[in-house]
Amino acid sequence: MSASVDVVQICQDLIRIDTSNYGDEPGPGEREAAEYVAAFLSGLGLKPVIRESEPGRASVTCLWPGTDPNRDALVVHGHLDVVPAFAEDWSVDPFAAEIKDGMIYGRGAVDMKNMDAMILASVATMIHAGEQPPRDIVLAFFADEEHGGARGAKWLVENHPEDFHGATEAVSEVGGFSAYINGRRAYLIQTAEKGIQWLKLIAHGKQGHGSLVHRDNAVAHLAGALTRIGAHEWPVELTPTAERLLKGVAELEGIEYEPTPEVIDRLVAGLGAMAPMIEASVRNTSNPTMMDAGYKTNVVPDTAVGYVDSRYLHGQQEQVLRQIEELAGTHVKVEPYIEERSLEVPFEGALVDKMIAALGSEDPDAPVLPYSLMGGTDNKHLAAIGITGYGFAPLQLPPDLDFPSLFHGIDERIPVDSLFFGTRVLTSFLRDC
Repeated sequence: MSASVDVVQICQDLIRIDTSNYGDEPGPGEREAAEYVAAFLSGLGLKPVIRESEPGRASVTCLWPGTDPNRDALVVHGHLDVVPAFAEDWSVDPFAAEIKDGMIYGRGAVDMKNMDAMILASVATMIHAGEQPPRDIVLAFFADEEHGGARGAKWLVENHPEDFHGATEAVSEVGGFSAYINGRRAYLIQTAEKGIQWLKLIAHGKQGHGSLVHRDNAVAHLAGALTRIGAHEWPVELTPTAERLLKGVAELEGIEYEPTPEVIDRLVAGLGAMAPMIEASVRNTSNPTMMDAGYKTNVVPDTAVGYVDSRYLHGQQEQVLRQIEELAGTHVKVEPYIEERSLEVPFEGALVDKMIAALGSEDPDAPVLPYSLMGGTDNKHLAAIGITGYGFAPLQLPPDLDFPSLFHGIDERIPVDSLFFGTRVLTSFLRDC
């Protein structure tokens, strides 16, 4: 059974299981996908465990013993949930996993059933070859990553930390993929991620008839607050990870690195399709996303509620919150909705060296650089129990593919060849980790 054939079928199988996460609203849950993963691992002779935080919200953990149980364990993890997709928006059925023009289309093809499939295919490749990893591996497939992890990784580390006993490091999504800089292919390993600070804004005013003059209008207060927050220009602030990345880009561009706005803008633009991700990683961000107010056109409500997705650079949560409160104004109360920590770890050490070596085994001349993820992963929750996490879901991507836009995007898709490449790299990494 070849890894290349397996990874395509596994990826298609997982995409065809609808695990849409509607946040606080009910959805299909992850149970069916968790059972698929558990059955696959059981078929390899392993002993996976399915754990539900509530009915249907299922995660899987599994110990894959290594040759040296005295070494600290490594967690290799993915998440099983996806953001919703609506068929009328897509050119194909988002849950059919159709292959077209060499790509698998479907919700989760990028985020992140591709990596789930590569993990399973890599484990199968080694076990069928009679191989063990050099250290214990904790395989984990989490629920609820797309809504902060309270029903998935966060719940697991709080209620079943024993599943991760002895683990000190982890690898997961959104890293190890290729970017093109000055015509040269490079790979980006994720060594940092911004913190999550989702906020609920509550505006109060005076209720009354819509035909009267209203100077204390909750909807107007909220709209003004959201407009100011959305329009705010956050300044560029370079974390150590961002600066190291930009210095590497400058070297590949053949220019002298200077931390000036003009040079930073040029270096970010030099990352091509990856530029939007990097642009968001060198500043704090705040984007209004939802509003809810009123019940009838001719009634001014006394309350209006809005939501802001704020992402803060490492160590800047408090100052970002204070800035948003100031922008919201005196008529709007700002409350935390979902908060998760920021992360930043060194781009050095034995595990990083092994990730670089695994990429080099398939693409020897390509440089490897660190970067900071503008979003978040379940590594945040593992950090709460002392596990250092990296983004390493290796993919060699075509230079013309707008990869960042595919995360949560319409017609989400992944090249089949990228899955083959990623499975080979991940297998090489697991043999040496």
